[in-house]
Amino acid sequence: MNGYALLAIAIVCEIFATSMLKASAGFTKLVPATLFVMVMSTSFYMLSRALTQIPLSIAYAIWSGVGTALTAAVAIFLWKEPINIYTFAGIVLIIIGVILLNLKGAAH
Repeated sequence: MNGYALLAIAIVCEIFATSMLKASAGFTKLVPATLFVMVMSTSFYMLSRALTQIPLSIAYAIWSGVGTALTAAVAIFLWKEPINIYTFAGIVLIIIGVILLNLKGAAH
């Protein structure tokens, strides 16, 4: 499977797992806590498989950056967490950072 496809699966798993972490209420709810462990493990496995085809600096920047930005979006829309200019600016800066790291990787 293509490295970027594996990375996309890892990101989707990370976002879902993080939502389950929130739903677990501090690991006091068994089903969301169990889903968190299972799906986050899958995310790390998929990330490790992606690393066989994508450089670490690029893959991790995309995984953590896109995962963070999309998790923030999920928090806003699903969990009704407030958004302000700082949250928005932080997400934009994360996306810019991921783009810059990808440009660095493409230059080599």
